[in-house]
Amino acid sequence: MDLVESILSIATFAGTSLIFATVGEIFTERAGVLNLGLEGMMIMGAVCGFAAAYHTDNAYVGVAAAFGVGAAMAFVHAVASITLRTDQVVTGLALTIGGTGLASFLGQKIGPGGGPLVGLTGPRFVELAVPGASSLPVVGEAFFNKDLLVYSMYLLVPLAWWFLFKTRPGLHLRAVGESPQTTDALGVNVFKLRYLYTTVGGGLAGLGGAHLSLAYTPGWTENLTGGRGWIAIALVIFATWNPARAVIGALLFGGVNAIQFRLQAEGTTISANLLNMTPYILTVVVLALVTYLEAFRKRVGAPAALGLPYNREERV
Repeated sequence: MDLVESILSIATFAGTSLIFATVGEIFTERAGVLNLGLEGMMIMGAVCGFAAAYHTDNAYVGVAAAFGVGAAMAFVHAVASITLRTDQVVTGLALTIGGTGLASFLGQKIGPGGGPLVGLTGPRFVELAVPGASSLPVVGEAFFNKDLLVYSMYLLVPLAWWFLFKTRPGLHLRAVGESPQTTDALGVNVFKLRYLYTTVGGGLAGLGGAHLSLAYTPGWTENLTGGRGWIAIALVIFATWNPARAVIGALLFGGVNAIQFRLQAEGTTISANLLNMTPYILTVVVLALVTYLEAFRKRVGAPAALGLPYNREERV
């Protein structure tokens, strides 16, 4: 039972940053904008969030900084892809490459006295037990003795699902991603909504990065995100653009992470490099299977206008 509890606990902890980024990307893609810059936004959120928290001695300031940096980068993507109608894939990749390089540079320059952030410790989010619930067998420690960002994730997923599928603004969001021409004809401002949800999505990706540097592995190191931005993009497809299903994929990734950590701790003879690869290999395999099955059923669920720039003059 301790093994199951341990795996569930690590899976929840490790999956939180992925869920923030995945839900953010779901909002962005539901609006018809493809953002491949999640990795850059997450790592910038991680470095800026930790730096802000360290210099102000306040983890909440770090969270705000991470959200702001992610949102600012996403806004740049919105200007390029929505207003200038550039290739969204190219713009997203540029943000990932630029964000990764800039995070590495800043990590060496924004510590005390203009020095590196590496090796520093600062404020972090600590575990807070929920009275009563944390003492439940198996699930208590795994789900109800976590930090505030994890508890925020618990609220984010059902709220995002409810917003998307049960509210009028959510209907407008889905309509923009399905048929911007029709939505525009009905008086909904397509450009405004695409800007809004692209920016919010980037902010949530930044929060995912902040969870890594302020809770999961407090501090800053090179390549802290470890490709989680790419995993989040894959999870969007795995979840078929549904926030509730994103939880399954994120916990799956986190669970595999937990298993490989446990095996390493017990001194397994399996190569550590192979174990570190396992979560990513499994994600690719699951993604391939889900994509194949959904294609076979002819209902992948991707927004019809995803990745396509909208030009009002071309309305039909």
